[in-house]
Amino acid sequence: MNGYRGARTAVVVGAGVAGLTAATALARDGWQVEIVEIGPPEATSGWGLCLTGPSLRALDEAGLADACLAEGFGVDTITHVDVNGERAGEIRLPRLIGARRPAMVGIARPVLHRILRAEAERCGVEIRHGVTVAAVEQEGGPVRARLSDGTLREVALLVGADGIRSTTRDLLGLRTSLDFHGQMVWRALVPRPSWATGIHQFAGKTDTAGLVPLSDTRAYVFLTENGVERSVLPDTRLAPRLQELLETFPGRVREIRSMVSGSESVVRRPVLTALLAGAWSRGDSVVIGDAAHAPAPQVAGGAALAVEDGLLLARELGRHASVGAGIRAFVGRRTRRCRTLVETSVAIVGLEQAQRHFEAYPLVDSCHRLMAEPA
Repeated sequence: MNGYRGARTAVVVGAGVAGLTAATALARDGWQVEIVEIGPPEATSGWGLCLTGPSLRALDEAGLADACLAEGFGVDTITHVDVNGERAGEIRLPRLIGARRPAMVGIARPVLHRILRAEAERCGVEIRHGVTVAAVEQEGGPVRARLSDGTLREVALLVGADGIRSTTRDLLGLRTSLDFHGQMVWRALVPRPSWATGIHQFAGKTDTAGLVPLSDTRAYVFLTENGVERSVLPDTRLAPRLQELLETFPGRVREIRSMVSGSESVVRRPVLTALLAGAWSRGDSVVIGDAAHAPAPQVAGGAALAVEDGLLLARELGRHASVGAGIRAFVGRRTRRCRTLVETSVAIVGLEQAQRHFEAYPLVDSCHRLMAEPA
């Protein structure tokens, strides 16, 4: 792609949900797109995620919702269980893609990435691994992106979709803090119990646990550990420690706990949030997804924002005569929605830490209702 000037060419940094969605949407609209991803093709973080109603609505627009439904597990409810193991309430999630299709889908991250990658490649997107953008220059002409392998790209658009620790954001001089909230989140892949046909969340005396079905045979356990510092544990300690943390929960969590020792993998990550309060762009370069707005996992909304970002960026670029005008329209359209979700997720974190679960439940519900509004 060296030497392109003024054409509809783009480099997207990051082959995650936001990057793959944006690249596909741009390619469908006639752009020539290259994704650069520093990680290997098989690298995905965590075992599973929830595709909420807004995620499915956006994926349905892209023609990919049914593929995700076929390989994931559809759910319509979140069941809350109190510290005594008693049912504390249920959230019925809004169905945004029709009454015959589910409100939300639990899906394995590698499966989702395979679906998104296959569509990007089908649309002609070139995906290169082991390389990223190392320097950016833009002075009234095309964006000049120097890659880490020393090659140069001159393109009309640069999209930073490289996650919460985005290096593209730093290269563009867009500063934000990564806020740690005193929580570490655990996930482990386990067999799906027959009763797990929806999401279950269990309030503990200190922590919060839950189960999300991913397929007919698999689910993932999650546990949010409160009041801890950021740290790294040896891999050999992860499963035993997660079992210890789950031991304090009554009821059905005992069944979940017994499955953890046989899990193929256990992951533990800090709960971080990020929000660009100012500009998301410099010139004809823009950051999207977690690089611009990363909520805490309590609202399961990060994937929704990422997919929406990718589609709406391409749409606004198609509506405006210049790349800069399209970027400005995109950012103006997205800022309030994304800020609201991040701030709501932080509020829920605080309520969890204070053991005020009965205040957190309606906030989760209202967040899903808010996000059901058109993007």
